[in-house]
Amino acid sequence: MSSWPNKFVIGLTGNIATGKSLVRKMLEHLGAYGIDADALAHRAIAKGAPGYQPLVDTFGQWILRPDGEIDRRKLGRLAFADPTIMHQLEEIIHPLVRQAVHLLARRSKRAVIVIEAIKLLEGELHKHCDSIWVVVAPPEQQLKRLVSKRGLSPTDARLRITMQGDPKAKIAAADVVIYNDGSFEKTWEQVRKAWRLVVPEQYRRARPSTMARSRAAAGSVTAHWVAKKAGPKDAAAIAEFLSQHTGRQVRRAEVLAAFGEKAYLALLDGDQVIGLLGWQVENLVARVNEWYLSPQVPLEPAAKMLLEAMEAGSRELQCEIALLFLPPDLARYSLWQQLDYHRKDVSDLTMRAWQEAARESQLPHTVMLVKVLRSDRVMQPL
Repeated sequence: MSSWPNKFVIGLTGNIATGKSLVRKMLEHLGAYGIDADALAHRAIAKGAPGYQPLVDTFGQWILRPDGEIDRRKLGRLAFADPTIMHQLEEIIHPLVRQAVHLLARRSKRAVIVIEAIKLLEGELHKHCDSIWVVVAPPEQQLKRLVSKRGLSPTDARLRITMQGDPKAKIAAADVVIYNDGSFEKTWEQVRKAWRLVVPEQYRRARPSTMARSRAAAGSVTAHWVAKKAGPKDAAAIAEFLSQHTGRQVRRAEVLAAFGEKAYLALLDGDQVIGLLGWQVENLVARVNEWYLSPQVPLEPAAKMLLEAMEAGSRELQCEIALLFLPPDLARYSLWQQLDYHRKDVSDLTMRAWQEAARESQLPHTVMLVKVLRSDRVMQPL
C-alpha cells in the first residue's frame, strides 16, 4: 500500500540510459502522473535551493561554476569514481528529494503515480510503491545514448555504466521488467500490457481529460471546435496532418517515436484535425515548440483554445511555467500578450530549471514567450 491514500504508485527504475524516462512518458500517456526524482535532485542543488549550501560546505568552492551554480558534471565525475563521495552526496540530496516527491504525489489529482528514480531500490522511495518496474537495455545502447544525448565522452559513459553494476539485482526485485531494446512500438506494447495487468481497474478508470470546447455561438465557424490531447493511437492522423503542413512526408513511426518525449494537442472541427500543438512537460516546465494550423483557420480562436487546453493540462501536472517558442512572424501578434505570454530571453528566467528547459527546447530562429502558471515552488530555500 502506498503512502498516499487512493493512489496506486509505480516505482520505475533501471540503470543509467536504459530508457526510464521513455517508459515514464508512456505511462503518462496512459494517465499516470510522472515524477522524475532525478530531475528533482538537480533542482535541490540549484543556487538558492536547500541542497546548495550543504554541498558547498561539504565539498568546497571548487565544485562551483563561474556563475555560482554547482557544476553537476564535475560533481558527477567525482561521485561516480568514489563510493564514499557518492554516499555523502546522497545523504544531503535524498531527504530533499523525498520531501519533494511527497509534496507532488500528495497534491496530484491523478490516481496513478509513477516515481522514476535511478536509486529507487537503494533508498527509501521504494517503500512508498505498490509495484516496482525495471527498465533494461543492452550496454551498447546505454553507451550510445550517453554519448549522443548527454554529451559524455565514451570513457566517462563507460565509467558510469560500470559503476552501476549488473542490473540482475534490480531485475530480481521487479514486479515488471520492460526490455527497451527495440522500437518505440515494441516498448509501448510491453508498457500497455503491464499497465492493464498490474494497475487495478479502479485506478486506470480515473484518467484525466485534457480538453477545451469552443464557447462560440451556434452557427459560428468555431462552434464545433474541440481541442484535446492526442495519444499514440492517433499517430497516423497526426502524421497525415504534419505531412500536409510541413512540406515533407511524416511517417507514423516518426510520430510514435516523438511520443517518447512529448504529447500533442489536436484542434478538431468535428473529426477533422485543423490544428496541432506539440507539448512537452518535464521537470514542472511546460514547453510548446510545435505549432501548426490549417491555412483557413483563424489564429485568435485557435490559439486561445489550444493554449487553454495546454495550460489546464500543465496546471494539473503542477507546472510552474509555460514556455512557448514561435517563429518571429507569428510571435509579433499582440494576441500573445492578451493571453499573458510575454517575450523573454533565457537570462530573464529566474530559476535554473527554467533556463535549462529553455535552452534544451528552443529551436533556432524562434522567439520565446513565457507565462508563469503558479507562484509556489517545490524546492524552497532553507
